[in-house]
Amino acid sequence: MTTQTPQLARAPKAGLQRSAHPPTGASFGSQAPGGGFALTIAHREISKLDFEHEHDRHDVEIGVALVAEKRASLVGRGPILEDVHVAMGLFGLRASTIVDHHLAMPFAGLAHSYVLQRQLVDGVAKEKLVPGTVRTPRLSN
Repeated sequence: MTTQTPQLARAPKAGLQRSAHPPTGASFGSQAPGGGFALTIAHREISKLDFEHEHDRHDVEIGVALVAEKRASLVGRGPILEDVHVAMGLFGLRASTIVDHHLAMPFAGLAHSYVLQRQLVDGVAKEKLVPGTVRTPRLSN
C-alpha cells in the first residue's frame, strides 16, 4: 500500500516569503553581509581621533560605520578597514585634526535617529564611495 507525500496544512507566512526583486530606492538601506562589523572597525578607528566635544564621538562612529557599510554593499562584500577609511575621508576626519563642531555637524543626533541615519547614507553618492563603474553583484548559477 502506497501513500502520498503529505503536504503542509498551513499556508506559508507572508513575512517569510522572499521577493524575487527586493525594493530599492531612497530609505531602503543597503545590505552588506556582516554589516555590523563596520561598527567594530569604525569604533577602533574613531577612538584614534581627538574630539573637541567628547559627546560627538558616538554619533561620528555610527555615521562612519553606516557609510562604510554602504560602500561595502555596493561591491557585494562585507566591510573592511578601507571602507571605514574612505568614509572618514569623505567627511574630512583625519588622525592629525581635532574633530570640532564643524566636522561633527553632519553627524549631530545620528546615533538616536533612524531618519537622520537614512538621510546621511542616502545623501552620499555611490560615485563618491566607489569611483568608476558601480557594478551590482551577480548571482552565480
